[in-house]
Amino acid sequence: MLAAAWLAGGAWRGLLRGAARRRPPGGAARPLGGRLGAAAGVSRLPAGAGPPRLLRAPAAAWRLLSGGAAPPEPRRERGAELYENPWTIPNILSMARMGLAPVLGYLIVEENFNVALGVFVLAGVTDLLDGFIARNWANQKSALGSALDPLADKILISVLYVSLTCANLIPVPLTSMIILRDAALIAAVFYVRYKTLSPPRTLSRYFNPCYATAQLKPTFISKMNTAVQLILVAASLAAPVFNYVDSIYLQTLWCITAFTTVTSAYSYYHYGRKTVQVIKNK
Repeated sequence: MLAAAWLAGGAWRGLLRGAARRRPPGGAARPLGGRLGAAAGVSRLPAGAGPPRLLRAPAAAWRLLSGGAAPPEPRRERGAELYENPWTIPNILSMARMGLAPVLGYLIVEENFNVALGVFVLAGVTDLLDGFIARNWANQKSALGSALDPLADKILISVLYVSLTCANLIPVPLTSMIILRDAALIAAVFYVRYKTLSPPRTLSRYFNPCYATAQLKPTFISKMNTAVQLILVAASLAAPVFNYVDSIYLQTLWCITAFTTVTSAYSYYHYGRKTVQVIKNK
């Protein structure tokens, strides 16, 4: 037993002498290096500079601490859509304009043109307000609004033209032309929504307004056409109130509206891809 203790003590003394020979002059501790320091991304610092710091390679440090396991991937949102708040003031005004459409249709069919004219002016004010707010306040602008505003206009115009045709104030061919154009544009909007929505394309995600997938940019002639159509609606509503139903100026306005409607439909056909901007969440 004494021999074993003497051998063990000799071994420890040999290890301590070797460590003393490898220690740098001045008694400073040897900086962490070798494979361990390189793997963890630890820099070699001069003596007296304080404890070493992790400068780079966080992935290598993770592997060192976790026994070689790869670092976890950052969590990402499913899909490529921009998730936005749909309850902006312009969007609420657009939905209010949609709600006024059946009210206007009922008043026109009942030939209550005085009240119908006042409600139409109110709908026009909501149209002006939502555009003004969206242009001047960045937090009120949304991709949904770029589709909701023209959709509200088309629903309102379609209901008004059908009602005014029933009241014999607008000819049937002109109303048919406008309804066909608007139906084609609405179908195109639904198709673009389907194509730009990332899988899975479920009904809940398709009709969820928080997922913005594309932004629509109407052409200049389309904006002009919408203005001309609204002017014709206002003039037709005011015609029985101010007694100019058979005016030549009203009939000339029919022809101008038909021309801008056809031109607008062709502009969407010609510049179709340029009027849609796909949104990708970065």
